[in-house]
Amino acid sequence: MRIVFHLTLCAFSRKVRLVLAEKRLPFELRLEKVWERRTDYLDLNQAGTVPTLLEDNGLAVPGSNVICEYLEEAYPDSPLLGTTLAERVEVRRLVSWFDEKFNAEVTRKLNGEKYLKRIAATGQPDAGALRAGYANLREHMFYLGWLAEGRKYLAGGNISLADFAAAAHLSVLDFTGDVDWSVSPHAHEWYARIKSRPSFRPLLADRVPGMIPPPHYANLDF
Repeated sequence: MRIVFHLTLCAFSRKVRLVLAEKRLPFELRLEKVWERRTDYLDLNQAGTVPTLLEDNGLAVPGSNVICEYLEEAYPDSPLLGTTLAERVEVRRLVSWFDEKFNAEVTRKLNGEKYLKRIAATGQPDAGALRAGYANLREHMFYLGWLAEGRKYLAGGNISLADFAAAAHLSVLDFTGDVDWSVSPHAHEWYARIKSRPSFRPLLADRVPGMIPPPHYANLDF
């Protein structure tokens, strides 16, 4: 059985879980406390980050972008990067937007302060970072809504890795009740469709000791 080393509220880990589920590839989850820097884990991923995919044949694939590209090449059924060059450019552009820009401006400031600091016992949340994260999130929601208004899915007419990258980040923020869905009805409608996919169900069942998600988190009709 292939293994995914992850953290429960890590957006990058969740993105990989969604892609594996969409491709109907079974896997086992292993919680990896990256701050412990286990030697055995560093042998698989020298960066010491999550996620890491460990295949049945012993191949270790580190990092969400590398894993997703690998899965597209190794398991081409249910492609998630688009079929034309233009589609692939747009999918990759949006994946980069959410994994780099959105992560730096929102996820790291909210999830990093409220979740990662807590589980790693590295201090209290920084109020300034939280304020900036909430303000940035509002602007990103407008952009997400603009994309969703003009397209069936974020990158175009077909569901893609862009949808799962965005949904992975939003799902960790939704777990802690940080997303105001009233800001953008179009973003709300798009997320409801992604959230209703079978691949999303395990994420909605996730729980973290000492943290209780809001009632709407696992509700498909929220």
